[in-house]
Amino acid sequence: MLRQIEGSRAVAETVALCRPEVVCAYPISPQTHIIEAIGAMVKAGTLAPCEFINVESEFAAMSVSIGASAAGARSYTATASQGLLFMIEAVYNAAGLGLPIVMTLANRAIGAPINIWNDHSDAMAVRDSGWIQLFAETNQEAADLHVQAFRLAEELSVPVMVCMDGFILTHAVEGVDMLDQSVVDAFLPRYEPRQVLDPDDPVSIGAMVGPEAFEEVRYLAHLRQLDALERIPSIAAEFAEVTGRQSGGLVRSYRTEDAETVVVALGSVLGTIKDAVDLRRDAGERVGVVGITSFRPFPGEAVRDALAGARRVVVIEKAFSVGFGGVLSADVALAMDGADCTLRSVIAGLGGRAITRRSLEELLGDAARDQLEPLTFLDLDHGAVDRERARMTSTRRSGPSAENLLRDLGTERSIQMKDRS
Repeated sequence: MLRQIEGSRAVAETVALCRPEVVCAYPISPQTHIIEAIGAMVKAGTLAPCEFINVESEFAAMSVSIGASAAGARSYTATASQGLLFMIEAVYNAAGLGLPIVMTLANRAIGAPINIWNDHSDAMAVRDSGWIQLFAETNQEAADLHVQAFRLAEELSVPVMVCMDGFILTHAVEGVDMLDQSVVDAFLPRYEPRQVLDPDDPVSIGAMVGPEAFEEVRYLAHLRQLDALERIPSIAAEFAEVTGRQSGGLVRSYRTEDAETVVVALGSVLGTIKDAVDLRRDAGERVGVVGITSFRPFPGEAVRDALAGARRVVVIEKAFSVGFGGVLSADVALAMDGADCTLRSVIAGLGGRAITRRSLEELLGDAARDQLEPLTFLDLDHGAVDRERARMTSTRRSGPSAENLLRDLGTERSIQMKDRS
């Protein structure tokens, strides 16, 4: 049934349709609405049987999820940003133990300085933890991915993280075709754990493993991720048969059939990129888009196939490795090793900065003229950066850069206001 609904509410109601038995989380923006809604459903009895556990921290939330999953319960949690970093030890433990926990990550920047707006720094910080990471482009896909995530997690006994852009998706109200309980029940079988703590058949989980076996354990985790490369598209195909719509999968192409320039990206920015591509197409330029849904495991072969024939590849990403460059770009470059094309990395939207269609159009124009640098920071205020670097050079006690930049920005705005008056 099509409803106008907030993204967080759509996810909460969809998770409830998956019949989780244990839900626990600690509130942190922009994830809070999801957990609040699920908690209200548990309290009202509309989600039952389910135990909603109030915990004192994000570390406790993941720890309780681990315990619940190990005891044989279908387990769910959610977090964002600093909360994910706080639970990071347990995040690695969940993957190392092969527990099929599903978690929503409402993507948000990581401080310092404090910033509650969207980028992908949090997901990138745990990309090597062993969790499957699926990125949603829209609220419809965010809801649909959760149903597929439970199926995938439980078939492979591996945790799955569904990433949706904080505020851009979580707090946006738009049309979402909500599933019926009967459809979800038919698609998602009853949970049958591969490993479970049973008092009548005791085992040790998470015991010490020395050098003689640790490498093999990690390699087995790697193989499960490779298995997911086959299961993700097949589960998405089954979901499409049941619902009549395409959600999930590994990658999705848009207007790439004859494209000379192809943009690669994750998440909600794909919508704006498609708008910019349409305008450049109208102007006669051969451009297209490849959206990556499965970031981990990284679908290198699918990416290479999707980019075949492109002369230029422009990777736009909302995170970067300080001192190196683009994170997603490095993966795309490895997938394209030996291909006859140029690859450019563009960092954009950090800390929630708007990625506008106008900026993207100009970027695509520069790319078509082969005028992009290997690493570009979209809409970066070079003047502000230069002033701060000069300040840092002139005096040792130059103060914190974040506050200095804000002070400079405030001064500039005051001057502009006076000029206008």
